[in-house]
Amino acid sequence: MIKVAIVGGTGYTGVELLRLLAAHPEVSLDIITSRAQAGTPVSEVFPNLRGVLDLTFSQPDPAALAECDVVFFATPNGTAMTMAPALIEQGVRVIDLGADFRIRDLAVWSQWYGLTHACPELAATAVYGLPERNRKAIAAARLVANPGCYPTAVQLGLIPLLEAGVVNTGALIADAKSGVSGAGRQPKQHTLLGEAAENFHAYGASGHRHLPEIRQGLVEAAGEPVGLTFVPHLVPMIRGIHATLYAPLSDSTVDLQALFEQRYADEPFVDVLPPGSHPQTRTVRGSNCARIAVHRPEGGDMALVLVVEDNLVKGAAGQAVQNMNLMFGLTETRGLMHTPVLP
Repeated sequence: MIKVAIVGGTGYTGVELLRLLAAHPEVSLDIITSRAQAGTPVSEVFPNLRGVLDLTFSQPDPAALAECDVVFFATPNGTAMTMAPALIEQGVRVIDLGADFRIRDLAVWSQWYGLTHACPELAATAVYGLPERNRKAIAAARLVANPGCYPTAVQLGLIPLLEAGVVNTGALIADAKSGVSGAGRQPKQHTLLGEAAENFHAYGASGHRHLPEIRQGLVEAAGEPVGLTFVPHLVPMIRGIHATLYAPLSDSTVDLQALFEQRYADEPFVDVLPPGSHPQTRTVRGSNCARIAVHRPEGGDMALVLVVEDNLVKGAAGQAVQNMNLMFGLTETRGLMHTPVLP
C-alpha cells in the first residue's frame, strides 16, 4: 500500500483528493492536515465522507509527513515550495496541486505570483504533470507540478495541432469558461449565489496567471514561439470547464478528426468525440475524463476545438492521482474509473 498524506485538505481540491484516495485500492490515506481544523474529524467538515473516511485533521508535522511515500499539497501558492525540499531529501515523493513548480522561468513565476521562489534548485527538477505529454518523466519524478485546470483543457485541445505543425502558431485563441468551484472554497463576493447566479462574465482579459503556464506547454509542443490570447470566464455552475479554442490552419489538407483520434487513441482519459459533436460539461462531472470535439467551420481555414473537463478532477485532484499512479508503477487508471454523474 502507498502511504499517503495530504497537506491542506479543507478546500474543494482537498475534499476531491480525499474522495478519490479513500476509494483507491492501493492507498493508505494516513494524514490530512489543516491548521484551522486540527482535531476535527474529516466527516464533520465534509459530511459526504461520513462512513467513508475515519480520519481527523491534524497540524502539519514534518516528521510524520516524512514517514509517508507521497505527500500531496492542496495548499495556497507559496506553501509547497517551503516544505517540499526537506520531504524530497528524505525520500518522499511530492505532488503539488498549487502553482509553485509549474513555471520553469522563475522570474516569470515571480512576476505573476508576486513571490520570490524559495527553492529554485528544486524547481528546476520538477516534472510538469500532464500525462498526455510527460508520462515517462512523471513515472521517474520525485516532484510533480500538477497542472492548473484551465491549462489542462487548453493544452489537451491544442497539442495535437502544434505537434503536427498544421497551424499558425502566432494567432491562437483560447476562450474558456469555468464554474465557481475554480475560485476555491474561501468566501468571495463574486462567487456568492446572489452575484454569480444568472450572470456570466469574463475576467483576467488583460492577463491571467494561467497564461504563462499554458504558453510554456504550447511552446514545448510546437517547438517554436507561440502567440496566445487567453480569456477566462465565470459561469453560474459549480463544476466544469469548457474551452473553445481557435487555431488558424497552415495546412488545408489535414484531416483534423483523424489527427485527434490518432493522437489520443491510447489515452485513457481523453475522449475524442465523433465528427460534428459538441461536448457538454455535465458529461464529465465527477470524472477524470476530458472530452474533445474538433471542427472546421464551413470547411474553412480555422480549426475549432471544443474541450470539456471537471475542473476539480481532471483539472486538479484526479490528474494528481493519475500522476501518483504513474510515479508508483500502478495501472494509470487505478482508482479513477468513475462514471460521470448525470444530471
